[in-house]
Amino acid sequence: MSNDDDLVISGGTAVEIADSVRALVERGELDPGQSLPSVRALAEQLQVNRNTAVAAYRNLARSGVVVSQGRAGTRVAQRAPVAQEGFAAAGSLRDVGTGNPDPRLIPDLAPALAAAAGRPVLYGEPVIDRDLEQWARDWMTPDAPGDPADVRLTLTSGAVDAVERLLAQALMRDDAVALEDPCFLASIHIARLGGYRAVPVPVDAEGMTVEGLRSALEQGVRAVVCTPRAQNPTGASLSEQRAAQLREVLDEHPYVLVIQDDYYSYLSQRPFHSIIGPGHRRWALLRSVSKFVGPDMCLAVTATDPDTAGRLAQRLSPGTTWVSHLLQRITHAVMRDPDALALIDRAGAHYAERNASFAARLAALGLPVEAGDGMSLWVPVPAPAREVAERLMRRGWLVRTGDDFRLAPDADLSRHLRLTVHDLSGEDAEALAADVAAAAREAV
Repeated sequence: MSNDDDLVISGGTAVEIADSVRALVERGELDPGQSLPSVRALAEQLQVNRNTAVAAYRNLARSGVVVSQGRAGTRVAQRAPVAQEGFAAAGSLRDVGTGNPDPRLIPDLAPALAAAAGRPVLYGEPVIDRDLEQWARDWMTPDAPGDPADVRLTLTSGAVDAVERLLAQALMRDDAVALEDPCFLASIHIARLGGYRAVPVPVDAEGMTVEGLRSALEQGVRAVVCTPRAQNPTGASLSEQRAAQLREVLDEHPYVLVIQDDYYSYLSQRPFHSIIGPGHRRWALLRSVSKFVGPDMCLAVTATDPDTAGRLAQRLSPGTTWVSHLLQRITHAVMRDPDALALIDRAGAHYAERNASFAARLAALGLPVEAGDGMSLWVPVPAPAREVAERLMRRGWLVRTGDDFRLAPDADLSRHLRLTVHDLSGEDAEALAADVAAAAREAV
């Protein structure tokens, strides 16, 4: 690692200075966590205006290269890996932070696999299977804004793929995007890898907050990603009143791309409320099948306005131009099977009931919890969640803390745990609840 005095930063404009620092980082001459010269020192060293040095550091911060720490100065950003959904090195611990569906509540794909057999699909054919397209249109159009005739459908390899491509067709590096805070892990990945400036919008029990969205729009965000139901990790769903308030705010910004990721759709126990008004010009509603047909079924349907559909098609064209027609036929066969649909209905009710039951156990032990919608439970604790998690590890449990889902790496420590409890037996659920309550008391 070089000392600050040894750094050879060059340039006469903000762009040139930022490029110089970026090159030093990429060559390994600046290490993660290393401090950079103060704004005043850098301006004097390069004989530039102080505002030029400020602008250079601001550009680097927006790109994720550096982190500004106020009076503590500016440092090279740590390249810590972003947490992954559904994976943790549990070892001998019981993992209750996966966020996975119960495999016993996923429909048997054997009949659908037989139905998927058919003639080969060749280049140049329609990218959406005819039968699936009609089913998807019936699924999506009633909840899409505006004239149904203007709704366009696009298939992608899952919801994460859809969000990544939608943002890529709308944003350039350093553009701002409004994301819920706490946020779905994949959205954090997408923002960091795309070089977008993530503007956090707080989430409460009714979903994305009005003041948070208004503030993000005032900061110039060019896209908004919202989860209308079963927000991950909090389980919050938009109320009818909150959705109407958000629509009113967005009415003044019709060209901001608004993405609604309704990933939980068929499993949700809450009604769908849209934040996109009929006059909004750039929008997308996406739904995937992975939570109820299985994570290996990487298929999502995106309904958009015509212009966004055209741009999305351009983003698909350099690589995979269509989702496997075998997956399409399997999905259509499952979603037309009454037995499979009945199992999906039971699954949604099961997840809700088990979350509510576990929340009641915690409340009886002095930890009040509001059971939201979704696969997991968002549990507030009276101490930093990491300290509670460490004590739970000593008791044999691996949990996920809310820190993983925060957008700002230097934000206050989270006081929430995300627990996936729907597959626990009654005895195990009772043991976990008792251990969570005890660990929380010890950590205070």
